[in-house]
Amino acid sequence: MGGGGRVTGGHITNVLVANRGEIARRVFATCRRMGLGTVAVYSEADAAAPHVAEADAAVLLPGNTPGETYLRGELIIDAALATGADAIHPGYGFLSENADFARAVLAAGLVWIGPPVEAIEQMGSKVASKKMMDAAGVPVLAELDPAEVTEAQLPVLIKASAGGGGRGMRVVRSLGELEPQIEAARREAQSAFGDPTVFCERYLETGRHIEVQVMADTHGTIWAVGERECSIQRRHQKVIEEAPSPLVERTDGMRARLFEAARLAAGAIGYTGAGTVEFLADERGDFFFLEMNTRLQVEHPVTECTTGLDLVRLQLEVASGDALPTEPPAMHGHSIEVRLYAEDPAHDWQPQSGTVHRIDIPLVATEFDLLDRPGVRLDTGVVDGSIVGVHYDPMLAKVISYAETRSEAARLLATALHRAKIHGLVTNRDLLVRVLRHPAFLAGDTDTAFFDTHGLDTLAAPLVSAADEALSIVAAALADAAANRTAARVGGGLPSGWRNLPSQSTHKLFESRTSGTHDVGYRYTRGVVSVDGYDGLELVEAATDRVVLAVPGERGPVRRHFAVARYGELVCVDSPLGPVSVRRLPRFSDPADQVATGSLLAPMPGSVIRLGAEVGSRVEQGQPILWLEAMKMEHTIAAPAAGVLSAVNVTVGQQVDVGAVLAVVDPAEGNETQESK
Repeated sequence: MGGGGRVTGGHITNVLVANRGEIARRVFATCRRMGLGTVAVYSEADAAAPHVAEADAAVLLPGNTPGETYLRGELIIDAALATGADAIHPGYGFLSENADFARAVLAAGLVWIGPPVEAIEQMGSKVASKKMMDAAGVPVLAELDPAEVTEAQLPVLIKASAGGGGRGMRVVRSLGELEPQIEAARREAQSAFGDPTVFCERYLETGRHIEVQVMADTHGTIWAVGERECSIQRRHQKVIEEAPSPLVERTDGMRARLFEAARLAAGAIGYTGAGTVEFLADERGDFFFLEMNTRLQVEHPVTECTTGLDLVRLQLEVASGDALPTEPPAMHGHSIEVRLYAEDPAHDWQPQSGTVHRIDIPLVATEFDLLDRPGVRLDTGVVDGSIVGVHYDPMLAKVISYAETRSEAARLLATALHRAKIHGLVTNRDLLVRVLRHPAFLAGDTDTAFFDTHGLDTLAAPLVSAADEALSIVAAALADAAANRTAARVGGGLPSGWRNLPSQSTHKLFESRTSGTHDVGYRYTRGVVSVDGYDGLELVEAATDRVVLAVPGERGPVRRHFAVARYGELVCVDSPLGPVSVRRLPRFSDPADQVATGSLLAPMPGSVIRLGAEVGSRVEQGQPILWLEAMKMEHTIAAPAAGVLSAVNVTVGQQVDVGAVLAVVDPAEGNETQESK
C-alpha cells in the first residue's frame, strides 16, 4: 500500500493523533487549518493537558506510564473507531515507528498517516537498515557485535535498535564498562520502546549530525526538501537544530551528495510520506548513514520556516493519495530551533517536575504555523499552570526563529529566551542563550562535542551576574514589602517597617540555587528607602509585581525595571539583566526540617528500579547505591562519601518525590571502620 491506507470513497475527514503534548497540538493546528476534525487520547496524568481541551473529542487511556497508555495500540484504535476518526497520525516517539501498530491501523480500515508498513519494518531495526543502506550504496559506519568488541575498537557507542532520542545510548571507553552499560541500555530501551535490542558501532568523538528531510508520494516522486544540522546535543539527544547546515553551506558539492544519498535511501525501501535520513559528517564533508526515522521529526519546524512548506499538511495529502509537485521549493533564509527542557544542565541534566506557573516568550509571531518574515514561532505542549510529571519527556517547548541571515536568527532567538518569563521549574534556558551567543556557534563551528569543548559549567552558568542577581533580590524584597502593605488591615498606608523613631533594618531572607542565602536589610525613613550595602540606591516605584530602582553609577543613576511574581515561597524576578528565581526563607527554621549528614536525597521524582548495596555494607565515594527511573531515563544515585550505608528508606518499585531521603551513608562510622582495619 502507498503512503498509508485510504478511506474508500473520500479523503481524510477526522484525525486522531496517537500522541500527546506539543506534537498533538502541532498536528491539530494543521488539521484545523484544513477543516479536519480532531481526536485526542490522553493518560490520567494528562487529563488537564492543553491538547486534550483543543481536540473535538478526547478519549482517556487509563493509567499514567507510556506502557499503560500511549504504547497501547489497541486502545488507541478503539478510541479512533469510537469517535468516528478515519485516520491516525502517530506524531513522533511512542508508536510512531511501530510496524505492528501501523498494520493494525490499516487492518481496522483507518488511514495510516505514515509510510508503508514494510518501510517501517526495514528501517525499524537500525542493524538491518544499515546493512540495507550499505547494499544500496549509502556510506555507513560498520556495526560491531558487543561480544566481539576489542580494546582497539574503543570507544564504542551502544544504541537501541528500535529507538531514538538518546534513550538506550551509552558511550563505552573501557572493556570493563561494556557489559554493565549494555545491560543498562537494554533496560532503558525496553522501558522507552518495548524492545531491548541494542548494538554497537565505532564512536566518533566529534562530528556533525546532519539530516535530510524527505517527502515522497505514492506516484513515485521523492523530494529531498532540505538539510538540518543537529550537532549540539546532550546525551545524544538534540538540543539545538538549524536549517540550513553551516557545514553544508560552506562545503562545495556536499548538499548535492547528501540529497542524492537521502533520495537513494528512500527509494531503496519504496518510501512514502515524511521521513528523515540522518548522517554523521566530518569537517571535510564526508558523511555516514546513521538511521532513517520513518516519521515526522521534532525539529521539522526549521525546514518549514526555510521552505514555506507545512510538512503535516503534506503528510495528510500524501496519505490521501495526492501527488507532490515534481520539484520541492528552494530553501531561503535561516531558521534555528531550541528545545526548552525542564532540566538542570549544571547538575548532570537532572530532569525537573512540578508546576509551570508561567511561560511567556516575547517576540512570538505565531504558534504551530509558518513564518514568512523575521520572528519567533512557539510550539509548546504546556501553558500557565501545566504540570510536568515524571512519566514523559521533560521538554516544555520548541522555540524557533526565522530570519534572512543566520546571525539575525540566532540573535532573535537568544533575545526571546533571555527575556522569557518561565516560572516554576529549573530549565536549560540559560544554557541555550549562552550557546546561541557563543562565538563558536556564531561562526558555525558546531559539533557533537560542543559542550565538552567549550565547558558545560561555563555554558550552564546563570545569565545574570552575581551583582545583578543581588540587585534583583533587593527588588524582590521591596516588592514583598509592598505586598505586605497592600494586604495589611491596619496601617496599610504606612511604609513597610515604619517606626516613629530610627530603628534597625527590616530583614528578608532569600535562597538562590546558585549563590546561597541573601539577607536583604532595608529601612524606610521619611518615605525614602535605604538598603544595606547599596548607598545611593533610589526606589522610584514599588508595587506588588513591579519595582523600579535608580542605580547609582559613575555617570549618574540608571533606572532598572523589575517584574516580580510570587508563587508561595517561590519568587521570580524578570528584567533585562536576566531571570532570577529565589525562595523566600522563613525568619526561623524548623529543627524537624534538618537533614542528617550523609543523606542521599532524590534529585527528582521517580521510581526506584534497582538497589546496589545493603544496609551495613561499606561503600566508597561515588559507588552507586540505587537507580531511579524518571522521564524514561535511568539516573544513578551514588554515595557522597566513603562510609557505611546506615539506612535505605526505599524499595524497588517505590515512587519517590524530589528531596526524599533515599538512603544514608554514615561517613563517621565509615572512617572508624577504616581506622580499625
